[in-house]
Amino acid sequence: MTITLGPALEAALLEVAQRQGVAPELLALKALQEKFIAPSPVIEPRDEWERRLLGLAKNCGVSLSNKALSREEIYE
Repeated sequence: MTITLGPALEAALLEVAQRQGVAPELLALKALQEKFIAPSPVIEPRDEWERRLLGLAKNCGVSLSNKALSREEIYE
């Protein structure tokens, strides 16, 4: 499949991709995946407390390394 972008959409995509430091193609693919492929919930809440807790959680897109979470690194 080939998608042809208009000049305004292409400029916006390039600008956001540059700000985020990613390739425009990857940014467009990610946006399409988020829009059309709904992620299935990994965890099903068992009660109201878990439902509220999961409702507050959000994916920040950052994963810390094991070294960053080590006891020595926490106190530096």
